[in-house]
Amino acid sequence: MEAANTKDSPRGPLRVLASDVVAALLMETVVPTFFSEYPHVQLELVANSAFVDIVAEGFDAAFRLGDDIPKDMIALKFGAKSRMKVVGSPAYLKGRQLPASPEELDVLDCVRSRPATGVPYRWEFEKGGKKISVDPVGAFTVNRSELALQAALRGLGVSYVPERLCRTHLETGALVSLLDDWSSTYEGLCLYYPGHRLVPPALRAFINVVKRSEFA
Repeated sequence: MEAANTKDSPRGPLRVLASDVVAALLMETVVPTFFSEYPHVQLELVANSAFVDIVAEGFDAAFRLGDDIPKDMIALKFGAKSRMKVVGSPAYLKGRQLPASPEELDVLDCVRSRPATGVPYRWEFEKGGKKISVDPVGAFTVNRSELALQAALRGLGVSYVPERLCRTHLETGALVSLLDDWSSTYEGLCLYYPGHRLVPPALRAFINVVKRSEFA
């Protein structure tokens, strides 16, 4: 973009917070595009899935699901609602009994997730208005969704991951999804920032790049 080489182009530091999943997705297209168009900005992308006070921690903006954004923030929504998927490799699932409902997941090795808070994630499901929360059983526990995805790809069991993270592997057949009729949905991603301050040019430029992308 020609404007990126002019003296009026945004410049200076920009700190953005995102979960591990979102940070990885940003690295695919948003970050390379941003630097190609705005080379004078020093972008710091921090991956942290914990809830953080972005003002106190010195961040200009952050990504979070729409339902979890503090009321005093300005939020810009990207993408539609998303789903969680239970996935496993064809090699792992071959010859095994497959669950017909979430209550039957204990017939498989489940890759559990324990975030920085120390409380293991429960797997949530919904079908026809009925909601079920399952505490999965398994010998392997990870703290990041990418690790859960890799565990499923390597046949260590089934994992519960965001659809946006495993979509490509489902399309190629490297993974198979289970309990699709029980998939729970959640609000799409939002980029949010403090509502009491002016939006710096670097952040405005970053927002424009995100709007043009398909990462969400």
